[in-house]
Amino acid sequence: MSDTSRRPRKPGKPYRRPKKDPVRVLAFDALRAVDERDAYANLVLPPLLRKAREKGDFDGRDAALATELVYGTLRRQGTYDAIIAACVDRPLREVDPPVLDVLSLGAHQLLGTRIPTHAAVSASVELARVVLGDGRAKFVNAVLRKVAQDDLDGWIQRVAPPYDDDPEEHLAVVHSHPRWVVSALWDSLGGGRAGIERLLEADNERPEVTLVARPGRATTEELLGEEAAVAGRWSPYAVRLAEGGEPGAIEAVREGRAGVQDEGSQLVALALANAPLDGPDEKWLDGCAGPGGKAALLAALAAERGAMLLASEKQPHRAGLVAKALHGNPGPYQVIAADGTRPPWRAGIFDRALVDVPCTGLGALRRRPEARWRRRPEDLDGFAPLQRELLRNAIDSVRVGGVVGYATCSPHLAETRAVVDDVLKHRTDVELIDARELLPGVPELGEGPDVQLWPHVHGTDAMYLALMRKAG
Repeated sequence: MSDTSRRPRKPGKPYRRPKKDPVRVLAFDALRAVDERDAYANLVLPPLLRKAREKGDFDGRDAALATELVYGTLRRQGTYDAIIAACVDRPLREVDPPVLDVLSLGAHQLLGTRIPTHAAVSASVELARVVLGDGRAKFVNAVLRKVAQDDLDGWIQRVAPPYDDDPEEHLAVVHSHPRWVVSALWDSLGGGRAGIERLLEADNERPEVTLVARPGRATTEELLGEEAAVAGRWSPYAVRLAEGGEPGAIEAVREGRAGVQDEGSQLVALALANAPLDGPDEKWLDGCAGPGGKAALLAALAAERGAMLLASEKQPHRAGLVAKALHGNPGPYQVIAADGTRPPWRAGIFDRALVDVPCTGLGALRRRPEARWRRRPEDLDGFAPLQRELLRNAIDSVRVGGVVGYATCSPHLAETRAVVDDVLKHRTDVELIDARELLPGVPELGEGPDVQLWPHVHGTDAMYLALMRKAG
């Protein structure tokens, strides 16, 4: 038997240890967490960035690049998948998910950023060597060199069907949304091509960070004194931060006197609080309070009137988040862990009630881009009975003359008007209120009486609100 251990090494390039790039390794780790654990990038990324800063690996520019790589890759995942599929010799489902994550990161650098082509390819191959090994790095190199042969517009012409042949599939590939989501959003919008394209484009834009000055605890004037802060568009309590603004650096946010809250969510709470009411205005209910943004604003508004808020949340850990958000509220409030479909409180005791029901979250795709790939049409069937039962119990919870708000962060008709219409057709003790009148200055609110907000029209999440009054 020959002694192969003494064979001389074949001549060639000496082995080079791969160079670890902290920015791209962090982006890869975030994508793996989203894929493997069904995590959300907006929850995974901040602690990863904080740890990198503490280790001295990152500065502000590094953090900005890592954030762009993660969110840009997730937003454009559908488009990049179609392009990568055209560059590999097997179905994408047969490509290992970690390899596909590296390819997607590389595709985004090549097609969605200003990073030079050679740098995007070499950095991605180096990342592959670090996290996948040399063998699969060669595969990454070969695929990305094919991707680099055209720009994004050129690739879209090659991989997307013509609009006239298949409008929904064309829009799905071009704007990186699942086909069923494109169809559902189009139905909710109505109208022609321009509106749906504007909405899909808005879903792929980086959302502004919006703060809320909680009444009695902070003012917009205080927040506007911060660097990069400008007034909100619609809510009197909203302040927007320009790109790069860091909420955690603001004293009022750290102290809980202000919070991060989309302006659409603020408008929902304000409309409920300002709806006309006959009789006492002493007891308010937030029946689906987690994680606490609307509850904190409602509690502050209630405190100004001497009313108390009961914030109920089914999941104990989310009830804990609500309690944290309400801590320090100037007026009376209570937080409980309870199921709104089997409420522990007596019927007819509240003057105002809000249920912001669990839903598909299709109205917040700007903030949670991975949700578009995670949701399925059949999820609607799972949410439907819960949404109806929560609304029925909210109506039962208010007194005659009391006001109920039904809200959802989804524009899907099955989660909005279909729920309200289905519940109300079985009741004679409820009348709809024109919610548009309670959003003064907000344009393009439709025919009413309910309201649908839109990212491309109002700059908010696609919040839906129906207001109703309990009749005698």
